[in-house]
Amino acid sequence: MKILVTGGLGFIGSHTVVELQNKGYDVVIIDNCSNSSPDVLNRIQSITGKEPVFEQFDLREKNKVQDFFKRHDDIIGVIHFAASKAVGESVEKPLLYYENNLSTLVYILQQLENKTSASFIFSSSCTVYGQADELPITENAPVKIAESPYGNTKQIGEEIIRDTCKISPNLKAIALRYFNPTGAHPSAEIGELPIGVPQNLIPFITQTAIGLREQLSVFGDDYPTSDGTCIRDYIHVVDLAKAHVVALQRLIEDKNTTNYEVFNVGTGTGSTVLEVIQSFEKVSGQKLNYKIVGRREGDITAAYADTTKANTELGWKANNNLDDSLSSAWKWEQKVRG
Repeated sequence: MKILVTGGLGFIGSHTVVELQNKGYDVVIIDNCSNSSPDVLNRIQSITGKEPVFEQFDLREKNKVQDFFKRHDDIIGVIHFAASKAVGESVEKPLLYYENNLSTLVYILQQLENKTSASFIFSSSCTVYGQADELPITENAPVKIAESPYGNTKQIGEEIIRDTCKISPNLKAIALRYFNPTGAHPSAEIGELPIGVPQNLIPFITQTAIGLREQLSVFGDDYPTSDGTCIRDYIHVVDLAKAHVVALQRLIEDKNTTNYEVFNVGTGTGSTVLEVIQSFEKVSGQKLNYKIVGRREGDITAAYADTTKANTELGWKANNNLDDSLSSAWKWEQKVRG
């Protein structure tokens, strides 16, 4: 069975390709390499023993998307990661984000509509919940007004898929709302390698520990939490990748009750920023240089998942804890910089 993975050379995409190949799927990757490298193909092959098919082009080129699906008319499912994802950049360049994150989604769905049967997994985000009224966050929590154009593209993306599924019974889709992906493959062959200054906490921690960054800034210690710092739900990227595979299997085997569903993907446990730092220092043996600074605009106090729905309906749960995630992230950082 042939599966298309867009953005398959990126952080989450590459780990998902590995898990798909481990389950026997034939994988085709589309990536424009704007935030990734073709070198990842060799790394995937070193883990799985098989190099996936790869085509490098930009999904905003509609004619190329149409041509691709004509040449690969046996694709039965798509996992769609390709998108711009930096919150700050989205505020500065909203039109870029709306074009890149939404037009590409539309072009792919237009092709899937023409198939007699197709499965679609969407890379969504817990950002759609904003600061939730209740914790942990369930899938029934209200979707709040987006804090950024990036967050809005995830909300609109979900709406586009839902509306398409309503009039396309041949199309089955699942939106996975990630919490905070982190860590790396245990082989340390693939991991998170942000271009430029990291936007996420964990790569900033590992880059500070290895000397690439002088100091880590902790944005605020006056939040209403146990130690005053923000709380997030950090999920190991391998656990997240496996969630995509079981979600795809659910669609292919037609186990879903409707042709559009949403699932939270997290650990169900929230950790403060200082708890993350303490965990990293424990597993790495490194003392981290950090300082408390003022709050960062747009940061919410706390977000962590209720994973009951994914646990019961998908039969999936996270197997790695925070220590596991940070240990693998540090192993990856050392290998990359070594």
